[in-house]
Amino acid sequence: MKELNNTELRQERAIIALLAEPSIEAAAKTAEVSDVTIWRWMKQPEFKSRLRDARRAVVEGAIGRLQSAATEAVDTLRRNLTCGTPSVEVRAAATILDQAVRCLELFDLAERVEHLEARLGDGPREAQP
Repeated sequence: MKELNNTELRQERAIIALLAEPSIEAAAKTAEVSDVTIWRWMKQPEFKSRLRDARRAVVEGAIGRLQSAATEAVDTLRRNLTCGTPSVEVRAAATILDQAVRCLELFDLAERVEHLEARLGDGPREAQP
């Protein structure tokens, strides 16, 4: 593993602070650099790429947690289908049906995009930053 120089270490601290703080000014204070420095770094393609990768990692972690909670949410809806309170049972049933339809629509859309990409001969592409 490559050893980081002083600027790279400062940039890493800034990236961590940018993920945790509500503003660039607060992140600069936490990272012990000036906000002007962070603004300047944010114009550099490599820094922007590293910050984007760090943000993506945070979001992917959150998505994993949401997926975990989704299982519990479905279990809760299923329990509510037979809880004995008609209004709660109807609401749970409507929510399940609504989400099932949305999932089908999303799967259908994904399939249509795949077919279009195949017809164009491009195949699936990676999202561009």
